[in-house]
Amino acid sequence: MRDGVLTLKKMAAEVKRLRRSGKTIAFTNGCFDLLHVGHLDLLERIKAKADRLIIGINSDASVRRLKGRGRPVLPVRERARMLAALKPVDYVVVFSETTPERVIRTLEPDLLVKGGDWPVDRIAGGPFVRARGGRVFSLRLVPGRSTTGLLRKIRNSKFLR
Repeated sequence: MRDGVLTLKKMAAEVKRLRRSGKTIAFTNGCFDLLHVGHLDLLERIKAKADRLIIGINSDASVRRLKGRGRPVLPVRERARMLAALKPVDYVVVFSETTPERVIRTLEPDLLVKGGDWPVDRIAGGPFVRARGGRVFSLRLVPGRSTTGLLRKIRNSKFLR
């Protein structure tokens, strides 16, 4: 794809290199279908907790399984490219499963973080990260900012009628 967007195999090699240099690695994941200020706020707060931030994004097929017909709005290559260009993001890795469990087990992040709509005990990979001595967080979301809400607003817009 492009700089910052790596295959899982290349990402795993990069994580080993980062660990040797003592870097703290945070991981979060999601569809990131339409980027909005809520995403940026969350990513900035995650990056403040670690030296490097890796984002796992769902493939197009995975998004469709999770969100239904009509999603994703943007294809994975565009979503990955936009995320990789954001200042707090160091790396992006695409996964095709419904959850990032395999990615988390491969990369073994020090911090696993999701938005506040995910209770800590329901975050995929959480038990694995905690068992390795890592930490799992659920950070508050920006009120009123979500992709679902944004799509609803667009669909209900008078400009589309």
